[in-house]
Amino acid sequence: MSLHYLYTLLAIDPIIILMTILFGTFSVFASFFESNGEIQHRIAVTWSRILLRIGGISVKVEGLERVDTTRSYVFVANHLSLIDTPAMLANIPVDFRFIAKRSLFRIPFLGTHLTRAGHIPIVRDDPRSAVRSMVEAARILRERKVSIMLFPEGSRSTGPMKEFKEGAAFIAIKAGVPVVPVGVMGTLDILPSGSAYIRPGRITIRLGAPIPTNHLSVKDREAFTRTIRDRVGELIGQPGAVAADA
Repeated sequence: MSLHYLYTLLAIDPIIILMTILFGTFSVFASFFESNGEIQHRIAVTWSRILLRIGGISVKVEGLERVDTTRSYVFVANHLSLIDTPAMLANIPVDFRFIAKRSLFRIPFLGTHLTRAGHIPIVRDDPRSAVRSMVEAARILRERKVSIMLFPEGSRSTGPMKEFKEGAAFIAIKAGVPVVPVGVMGTLDILPSGSAYIRPGRITIRLGAPIPTNHLSVKDREAFTRTIRDRVGELIGQPGAVAADA
């Protein structure tokens, strides 16, 4: 959850305010009794489902049978709206960790939640620090048997997908885990960029077939990034890809 996301929620509905504070408190409290973030993830899932129900939002998930929920993956999705994250948390039954801007980890309460839940800070304008964060993400994938969700466009798009950063490909290759392309549709109409109001509506989440990485090295990350973007584009009807630097 980003600070902008929290500000948006506060402007929407007093019930959401109360539920966010309540579940956020539960999450921080739970972190003192477990170290792997599993309980905190479950709390986030419950909060996401309540948010969607309050907002009158239905979600259709396609392709879930392609994913083995006992395995680790790097899930890579297009990014249209702040509602993307709770929609996927509530409807993809996988224990996710997210990579978030380091500045969010310095915010009281929110930073405590992010750190104790095992999410990974990254400084995007510091290449060396960013590489260290990606290496740490790969280690977590290998050792904790969790998955990571990434939005490689770097920011939300209001039209065609933006270029993908190479971080998702780098992490997946280093960890030796498959990439699951995810196409998200409908969220832009429900919560447009700059809007403070959730509109009732329907979201579609499409999961593509996992793409193996065990035959790749980090030198292949640029070409692999193009492959990932192609797959995501196919899921949302926007084929074609151009990779960007990490």
